[in-house]
Amino acid sequence: MPNHVVHFEITGTDPARLHAYYRELFGWTYELGDTVSGQVSEAGSYGFVDASIAGLNGGVGGGATLRPKALFYVGVDDVGAALDQAEALGGQRVFGPDGVPGKLVVGQFTDPEGNLIGVAGPH
Repeated sequence: MPNHVVHFEITGTDPARLHAYYRELFGWTYELGDTVSGQVSEAGSYGFVDASIAGLNGGVGGGATLRPKALFYVGVDDVGAALDQAEALGGQRVFGPDGVPGKLVVGQFTDPEGNLIGVAGPH
């Protein structure tokens, strides 16, 4: 797999407010649903952005207990291996792998400068 950026997300403590904000700002429309991990967004609060409008798969969500952030996910073959490598190179695992193996697994890490990055793949 060529490790392309495959997804973005914007999360905060008030998902409905963010949905309205980006709908008004960029014209994004959403399909509400659940993410593969409760560490990404509260159940039923994740708005999957119409990729034909945003240009890339993405989502806007969050919840009262989740910190605001904007990040992107890089597609990898093995999320656990990518997180291990990120740590070996000086990064720090935030969470993962989490999800449904064979369907979608996600994880997040911070790079040596503290930037939050996501990885996503089938394993």
